[in-house]
Amino acid sequence: MVGFADLEGIQRHVSRGIQTRYDFSLMLTQFRLRLSALTAGLPRTYWLLWLGTLINRLGGFVVPFLTLYLTAQRRIPVSQAALMVSLFGAGSFAASLVGGELADRLGRRPVLLLSFLIAPANMLLLGLARSLPLIACLTLLQGFFTDLYRPAVSAAVADLVPSEARPRAFGYLYWAINLGFAFAPALAGLIARWDYFLLFLGDAVTTFIFGLIVLWGVRETRPIVAQSAAALTARERLTQIGREPILLTFSLLALGLGTIYMQGLVTLPVDMQSSGLGPDQYGLAISLNGALIVLLSIPASNAAVRWPRFGSLSLAALLVGAGFGLTAFADTFWVYAMTVAVWTMGEIVGATIAPAIVADLSPVDLRGTFQGVYGAAWGLSFFIGPVIGGWVFEHLGSTALWAGTFALGCVLALGYLALARPAGRRMARREHVASG
Repeated sequence: MVGFADLEGIQRHVSRGIQTRYDFSLMLTQFRLRLSALTAGLPRTYWLLWLGTLINRLGGFVVPFLTLYLTAQRRIPVSQAALMVSLFGAGSFAASLVGGELADRLGRRPVLLLSFLIAPANMLLLGLARSLPLIACLTLLQGFFTDLYRPAVSAAVADLVPSEARPRAFGYLYWAINLGFAFAPALAGLIARWDYFLLFLGDAVTTFIFGLIVLWGVRETRPIVAQSAAALTARERLTQIGREPILLTFSLLALGLGTIYMQGLVTLPVDMQSSGLGPDQYGLAISLNGALIVLLSIPASNAAVRWPRFGSLSLAALLVGAGFGLTAFADTFWVYAMTVAVWTMGEIVGATIAPAIVADLSPVDLRGTFQGVYGAAWGLSFFIGPVIGGWVFEHLGSTALWAGTFALGCVLALGYLALARPAGRRMARREHVASG
């Protein structure tokens, strides 16, 4: 016979089982609601682009280590190595302008395929090149074909995602980029100790995979109205851009911010090397940048809709300038890592908000072109940033370089604040025309 105590034990056991199932069901429901809130307004094609971006960035080995590769393996002086990296930036600059124009004329998908299917082959050739003129030529081409796709992806996001969800959409893409970047430099630092060519091979393979994703799963997103406007001549498009002083000013500020940021890829590793730190420690320090972005960019993207956009960009510029400025006091790995953490905070804020502002400023038929102009500012910073940074570092010293980055960050912060009102009026007019 079952006693009263046994019955109580059975009841408690059953009650715990019911409570456990209820708690699990509640937790699962809460997870679904949060996932639904995160993905609301973001269609399947967007997520394919997101997945391709993640895979591509997981193999982003070469660019962060290009300076070290050229100086350590090819025995090129720092100033010449910086010039090679600048050629990559020159190619990126041209790619942004050409890619934006082609994205509006031919469509987003053809530009994506052109970029992702040519860049891998050129990357392998760059890894095999030995002579300096050939390295220079291939680096220029690599910068072009690596970044040719960027205006097309940004235009596709603007095509697919409504204005209110764009900070999240661009923020999630940025998160994917830096999820890869959190792992790629650390892994690349270890691989570089074994064989630098494997960096070029891994980078090429992951880029090619992104191309296959576009080939098999991504359809054209260009709106019909944009297709009908593609007949505009290049001169007519340039005339329209010239009538957009806010876009041009915004891009000029991005050029300054990018010039500061490029020091993290060019002069920061050399500065760490001069302090007795190796490529693996630079890889770990720069991986902190990606790790923090992975942890913080999604919450930042969801909160960005409530932030004053230009005030936030002003804070971003100040943080980026201060973070690099503090590098003047760094002499150990942990101090370098702290400086990386500071400028990463500014990077998160800026990368979440800036592309959404460009999308909101853009007319439908010029989305690719506008994103190309903005991207060209970053490409140009990849050209002038290494040249200026490498020259200052070599001739004036590291203290002058890092003090200069801080001063420039302060100037840019004031510039974003000054642009807030006219840009707000312009976006309001653009929204009124679109709704009317």
